[in-house]
Amino acid sequence: MLYYLFEYLETHFQIPGASLFGYITFRGAMAIILSLLISTIFGKRIIKFLQKQQVGETIRDLGLEGQVEKAGTPTMGGIIIILATLIPVLLLAKLENIYIILLIVTTLWMGTIGFIDDYIKKFKNDKEGLKGRFKVLGQVGLGIIVGTTLFFHPDVTVKEKLPIEQQQIILAENPDAKPSDLFEEEERSTKTTIPFVKSNEFDYAEIITWVNSDWSKYAWIIFIPIVIFIITAVSNGANLTDGIDGLAAGTSAIIVLTLGIFAWVSGNIIFSEYLNIMYIPRVEEITIYIAAFVGALIGFLWYNTYPAQVFMGDTGSLTIGGIIAVIAIAVRKEWLIPVLCGIFLAENLSVVMQVSWFKYTRKKYGEGRRIFKMSPLHHHYQKSGYHESKIVTRFWIVGILLAIISIVTLKIR
Repeated sequence: MLYYLFEYLETHFQIPGASLFGYITFRGAMAIILSLLISTIFGKRIIKFLQKQQVGETIRDLGLEGQVEKAGTPTMGGIIIILATLIPVLLLAKLENIYIILLIVTTLWMGTIGFIDDYIKKFKNDKEGLKGRFKVLGQVGLGIIVGTTLFFHPDVTVKEKLPIEQQQIILAENPDAKPSDLFEEEERSTKTTIPFVKSNEFDYAEIITWVNSDWSKYAWIIFIPIVIFIITAVSNGANLTDGIDGLAAGTSAIIVLTLGIFAWVSGNIIFSEYLNIMYIPRVEEITIYIAAFVGALIGFLWYNTYPAQVFMGDTGSLTIGGIIAVIAIAVRKEWLIPVLCGIFLAENLSVVMQVSWFKYTRKKYGEGRRIFKMSPLHHHYQKSGYHESKIVTRFWIVGILLAIISIVTLKIR
């Protein structure tokens, strides 16, 4: 809203300084500052409100050190993250941008699912919360919305570089040619990026067009299920990671900040030309959303670090996972998720391995055996005697390492 106000003031009155709101960098800086202020200042009031409503976490004693003391800590703190993200976005972003619209829908959609789950747990005294099939149904529904929009919407396009021969001709005829002169026209495409591969672009349509080249218009049959799978997997991974103070919020902030770098370079034609990567028009606006989201996560950490004054609950964790998945798909870096979101992947796999091995050994030997002392993975280290602050810090360090590896894929192929 402020963006449109200052755009109007600049256009009609030439007010000094109004043009600053036209720059992504300025609006991004404003977004992260505003979200930090909202999450830290108003976060305390929200926590007090949750305490008055007796929205305390019920902790099942799993034999972990310090676990019982956390009983009664307010949950549903994901509300802080959602509000601190959406308010700056509504004020500073271009609201007609399709990527911003998708992220707002994702935030509200996944936030609602998480809120219903937490509400059932706390106010209906049902420890199971929302039934798993309804959660999955909600994730699938979001996947269909996101996948359909990204496939069919006319504003979701890419611009690819012209063949080397044509670039050389253009540069020979006009040495002062702009980077935009070296790119083809915008076109809708299902192309994505595969990391660590020299020819790193892959088109989902190729999965079916090898049979018949005219089938590219049916590529949505492949694309939408992939989007559904990614959203479901990442949101569940974030949900499982939210097990000890500060782990999910800190890890997610690292991931989202990295995705912000990808959004920035992919949406800037100069950087895209220099790095020889896919140029995605209009995707740079996601940077504003990411800045607000990072500020909200860091502000939430003010109250969520050990010992936590509030837990994010499914209201926060499912929302975080959904947002990360949609951003990764939008900037066409979803194949990088196993690396960038390696912490989420490890948490997911630890649960799958534990449950699968337990069922297999119970069937074969008559008694269930375990790979880990406890799953998800962070609980295994708690059972091994590590303090949760040390576990969280080391997971953050691993997350930073994975983020650096992800960033260097821009040049290392």
